[in-house]
Amino acid sequence: MRLITVSQIKSLREASPDYPEMMRLVARFKRLQRTRHPFFLTLTEFDEILKWKLRGQYARLQSRLRINNDKIIRTVTGAALSIEHSDEEYELELRVRILCSLRYVNVAVASSVLALVFPDEYCVIDFRGWRQVFNEEHKSEFSIAHYKRYLRAVRELSEELKWLVQEVDLAIWHYDRCCRTMSRLAP
Repeated sequence: MRLITVSQIKSLREASPDYPEMMRLVARFKRLQRTRHPFFLTLTEFDEILKWKLRGQYARLQSRLRINNDKIIRTVTGAALSIEHSDEEYELELRVRILCSLRYVNVAVASSVLALVFPDEYCVIDFRGWRQVFNEEHKSEFSIAHYKRYLRAVRELSEELKWLVQEVDLAIWHYDRCCRTMSRLAP
């Protein structure tokens, strides 16, 4: 059962300060998909996604993530992003598992790659979205099963709102940040 409602996020489609950067990256990857066959990410492109997803944590993790060099990033992302299967859940599992084969890449980071490359199908999973959708605090590690559950809920909202799946997720993320700020400011 999903807790957050369309009415709670309807006005937040473009409200997040991260929205312009998200849309810039989405547009960039769409352009690259038209010219790069098979599609893959370079180390620089992958790094942009990490900076966007990890924000303040990026600097702390950057040296560890560098073990994944350009050739490895191209190979792994090329495999993950080119998979197509009639069973969407199986396709998702394969894509996430392949992306998680990169060192220090977990389901949350893998979901970021998918969300920016395929924003109409996927979203980013993190504790803020999880908290708003399922009212469960302090979730920091996510499995593929968690991602499937969260993605189903966000896709339902996406269908109702007629937004990209990733736009819905970012609105939920922003809603959580606003709620938390407001609750800290309340007397």
